[in-house]
Amino acid sequence: MVLIDSYGRPLLNLRVALTKRCNLRCQYCHREGEIFAENSTAEMSVEEIVRIVRIAVELGISKVKLTGGEPLMRKDIVEIVKGISAINGLKDLSMTTNGTLLAPLAEELCASGLKRVNINLPTLDEEVYRKLTGNRLDDVLEGVKAAVSAGFYPVKLNMLILKNVNEDAVSAMINFARETGTILQLIELEPINISETYYSNHYKSLDEYEKSLQQKALKVETRKFMQNRPIYHLPDVTVEVVHPTENTEFCMHCTRLRVTSDGKLKPCLMRNDNLVDVLTPLRNGAKDQELKELFIIANQKRQPYNKNK
Repeated sequence: MVLIDSYGRPLLNLRVALTKRCNLRCQYCHREGEIFAENSTAEMSVEEIVRIVRIAVELGISKVKLTGGEPLMRKDIVEIVKGISAINGLKDLSMTTNGTLLAPLAEELCASGLKRVNINLPTLDEEVYRKLTGNRLDDVLEGVKAAVSAGFYPVKLNMLILKNVNEDAVSAMINFARETGTILQLIELEPINISETYYSNHYKSLDEYEKSLQQKALKVETRKFMQNRPIYHLPDVTVEVVHPTENTEFCMHCTRLRVTSDGKLKPCLMRNDNLVDVLTPLRNGAKDQELKELFIIANQKRQPYNKNK
């Protein structure tokens, strides 16, 4: 059984925000599209997270990604990974992390069932990284090395392109990905949870990078169930390109549903007016079938944000 929305898109992927907390202060962070209530520190328990994911898997979702905030801020992250990875029918469990806390946890997380990691790495320049995040570059570089060494595959590097910040550093990052055996993802800035001024000052189209990649690629693929994302296989390194905001392909081929850090089903990254509360009914004693109905309602609310563009 796989849920299909009214636009014919299957529901295959679930992104679960484990926390709104983070140890960095990146101005460009879209926070998974969440609008955080002031003084809200509510988080789901391990048992609640695992149950929500189990319900999703029983409805045909086969891939789960753990996000935040920074998911490694959770002291019980290994328990969460173990609980989710044990769910029958789950094919893939991955995580997006800033990588700064990953090095001491990588081996245990891999052994507990986490299969892949995406590590946010906007630059290899120490000073630029410090200005962007408030943290040390060495911490995330150690996380990258630890992830590769632990056996995660693939390890992907998420490089958000920011005009006047790191737009000239793509070649260096491609070389770093080649040297470390990782995959590079070039990501376009999204106008979510950031000011219009920041967006206008730092948004840069990825078109020129794609032209260069097309010329160098030995092979080009398209990820059908990941927003028709192009994958460029260069000699000894792979580069993916993610530019959703000006690309209707992203929305028309979306297969995702999100769970917010406070337990709401979020049908679209770009919207907060169609959330479905799943945590409150769960805490009030809802049966599995009642929770499944909430997933079905959330799936019915899924629609391409850019469908009319």
